[in-house]
Amino acid sequence: MLEMRPDCERCGRDLPADIHGAFICSFECTFCATCADKLDERCPNCGGDLLDRPLREGAALAKFPASTERKFKR
Repeated sequence: MLEMRPDCERCGRDLPADIHGAFICSFECTFCATCADKLDERCPNCGGDLLDRPLREGAALAKFPASTERKFKR
């Protein structure tokens, strides 16, 4: 199951699990749409593709909450 990380690793922008706009690689590195575009949809950590993260909504989000561990390093 995806962690659904709560923020962009590059700029720190909030990325709620139930709203479009997050991009992930196969290791779940997570970036906002703006940063993914600037990275040419390539993960700077592993070199993999950054793809749209699926949403987790409603009952699924309530039963399996998104991660609260932030990855952005100031």
